[in-house]
Amino acid sequence: MIYVIPIVLGYLIGSVSFSYILGKSLKGIDVRQYGSGNAGATNTLRVLGVGPAIAVLLLDVLKGIVPVLLTMWWFPEHVTMHVVAGVSAIIGHNWPVFLKFKGGKGIATTIGVVASLCFLPALFAGIIAIISIVFTRYVSLGSLIFTFLLPIFLLFTDYETPIFILSIFIFIFALIRHRSNIVKLLQGRENKIGAKSAKKA
Repeated sequence: MIYVIPIVLGYLIGSVSFSYILGKSLKGIDVRQYGSGNAGATNTLRVLGVGPAIAVLLLDVLKGIVPVLLTMWWFPEHVTMHVVAGVSAIIGHNWPVFLKFKGGKGIATTIGVVASLCFLPALFAGIIAIISIVFTRYVSLGSLIFTFLLPIFLLFTDYETPIFILSIFIFIFALIRHRSNIVKLLQGRENKIGAKSAKKA
């Protein structure tokens, strides 16, 4: 029964939507009704601006770090539980129980999870992803590059197998969550970072 606690805790922490909270507190709006409809940092940037977006980004990353570190403290030798706690946080962010299971795409929370589990591979993948965002201004492309490169970099390390399996899961998960973005990228219709978005129809 004790093994269920990290799963539930990870999911509940992940379910706290800072994008939604800031939208309501700053402008009295639900950010999911604007732009892409996602409760994440990128849509927060479009709807609320730079300051709130940075706050959401950092807090969403923290949502991935906290459950993993707590589980590492509870079960220091149980790598699979560390991974499961991280996955639970990502699932919570994407399908938050507090917002009728409509959340974001989980990349920032994923960054927090993998930074806690495999810092150097995550760092190298993150640097390349950031460079791609700087040059293309496509956050979705950077997110996909990050999740694609992570398992490749892990192949050249000695991290435990559950962490590598997690990286594969994360990449597949990102493809599924970004399928509409992929279509828009191929069609040249994807929004670039900094673009303003109107209320959804």
